[in-house]
Amino acid sequence: MSTGNSDAADPHDVLGYLLKHAHLQLTARTDEALKPLGIDSKDFGALRVLAHRKPASQLQVAQRLGIDRTTMVAILDVLERQGLVARRPDPEDRRRNIVELTDQGVRTCAAAEAAYRETESAFLAVLGPRAADQFRRTLRALLER
Repeated sequence: MSTGNSDAADPHDVLGYLLKHAHLQLTARTDEALKPLGIDSKDFGALRVLAHRKPASQLQVAQRLGIDRTTMVAILDVLERQGLVARRPDPEDRRRNIVELTDQGVRTCAAAEAAYRETESAFLAVLGPRAADQFRRTLRALLER
């Protein structure tokens, strides 16, 4: 059924479309920037959480990232094979694994952080610094509701 208003059919006017596709573009650019480090944006998210917290359980990292446990285990399996993280049984609850960055993981995370900052800055450059800062504040306000 057509409303007769062709402008209403333009997905570029729908906030969900705009947010989704901006996210997809930023993720693609981030993945490309992180490729030389042997990681992608999902891996970087896990490394970043681990770098900014005391040793955490796999579940805590998954919750912080907002992903399911199965996906978290798969990400950590890859990072562990690459020597970027180490898992060990939690001394307080042997059913849980504690995850920590290795020395190589710390170095990779630092390099990834720099690559990400550069990528994000280039992505937001079209807005200019003031508008980019306002964009971040606006998104945070929407997410804090």
